[in-house]
Formats: sequence, structure tokens, C-alpha cells
Amino acid sequence: MKILLLRFSSIGDIVLTTPIIRCIKKQIPHAEVYYITKDKFTSLLQHNPYIDHLYGFADGEESQAIQKLKGLSLDLVIDLHKNTRTKRIKSQLGILSYSFNKLNIQKWLFVNFKINLLPKKHIIDRYFDALLPLNVKNDNEGVDFFTSPNAHKSQALADLPQEYYTLAVGGTYATKQITAPLILALSKRLNRSIVLLGGGTSDEQKAATVLSQTTSNSIINKVNKLTIEESAIAIKNSTGLFTGDTGLMHIASAYKVPIHTLWGNTHPDFGMYAYRPQNKLVY
Repeated sequence: MKILLLRFSSIGDIVLTTPIIRCIKKQIPHAEVYYITKDKFTSLLQHNPYIDHLYGFADGEESQAIQKLKGLSLDLVIDLHKNTRTKRIKSQLGILSYSFNKLNIQKWLFVNFKINLLPKKHIIDRYFDALLPLNVKNDNEGVDFFTSPNAHKSQALADLPQEYYTLAVGGTYATKQITAPLILALSKRLNRSIVLLGGGTSDEQKAATVLSQTTSNSIINKVNKLTIEESAIAIKNSTGLFTGDTGLMHIASAYKVPIHTLWGNTHPDFGMYAYRPQNKLVY
């Protein structure tokens, strides 16, 4: 059976689909797993052994992507994004599809009126609810993040100390980010080096602000200096990760490293917290 999974963005959301990928591949006999996402996120999945065919598309190339998918003789679509674009793809393919409940009304009530009707259920478990007709069950092995065999040998990681914490400086919105003053306060309280992780101009500016306000050499700036794969290795080898609601939080949940999450404008009740069904090192 040829099964296509849809999830276009972003880092954390794609990582949260990995239990579905694994369980489909392992539990459905002869399953051939196809996955499509945006080009810039394919690196998150390129080493995943449970994906047989990985496709990426650039902004503005959705129509070309649909034509390519039409030629694959797919049997089933699993929609883990559920928006107008995925609706269009499903309509164009014209084959059986399953999707999950996004709970948009419940989320709107919670955000605007603080009326919490959200189920006490992680989004991954809601994904699995959508797969009940396929008899695919959650194996409770958590999320996956696979890296290349030699990723740990990267020279970009060679100068990291033996013991350190990692800290994700960014986030989609300012209200999801750890502020520069808080980073400085953490560096004073922790008796260990802190490695700053992130990417993009705003993260780089924040890291520069932090370094300009301290004379300590315990803060190591790796913002815009590591790939996402190298950042994952840095987190895996660290004493713990300090983070807001970020993609790196979800990558960290694939490892045994403790996660210290500082929640801003988002809330764990949305069901998007670090997923560790068998390991509770999340604070």
C-alpha cells in the first residue's frame, strides 16, 4: 500500500509526525511511506529509515507537486496538516484520506475567552485517533530524530566543552522566546557553560546582545553556526535544554536529555508540549 503523509511546516510540527511515520511503516504490512513537505524542512526527515520516498516543494510550486503526486499511483493520504492546501491536494488526488481533529473552535475559545474545553490529550495521540480505521496504534516510543552517521564528528561541534547546557534563543513569535535578560540570569545561576542555539537574523541579534552584556566566557554562541542536525547533536550531548515552545524542544524530546520549557503565549493544554510517553524529564 502506497501511503502519503502531508505536513508542510514547521520544525516542531514535522518532528511530531514521526511516531505516525514509524507506526505506519511497522504495523501495516508492505506499507510504502511517502512524505511531502516544504523544501526547507526536508532535512528534518532525510535520514528517517521509515520513509521510503521524501518529497519537497518550494513556495509557488504546489501545482507542480500535485502533478508529481498524481503520477505515483498512491492508495491513501494521511493529512497531518489539514489546511486549504492539503484539502486541495486531497481533492486533486481523489483517493481515500484521513485527517485529525484540529480543535479550532476549542482553541479559539481558550485563546480569546480562557474557556478551556481542550481534551487532555497530546496532538500525537489525536493523530493516532485519525488512524483508528487502519488499526495503527501508538507504540509509545516517542518521537524520532535521525541524523547522518558522521554528524557527531562535525568540526562545528569540536569546540564544545565536555559539560554544558543548551538554550534555544528563538521562537516563532517574540512572546515564545527566552529574553536576553533571562538568558543572562540563567548563566549566572547555572554552574556550567550555556551553548546558544538558533538561526536567523533576530536570533543572531539576540545572541550578540547577550554577549555584549557579559564578560563571562561560559556563554558559547552557536547561533547561525550549526545546521539543524548539528544542533540536535549538541542538544543530545548536553546536560539539558532550556527553551520556549520551539522546534528544538521537540527535537530534544527524541533524546534522554532533560527539557526545561518556559511557556510564553502558548500553553501546554494545546497538546503541543514535548512528547515523552515513557520518560518524564520535562519541566
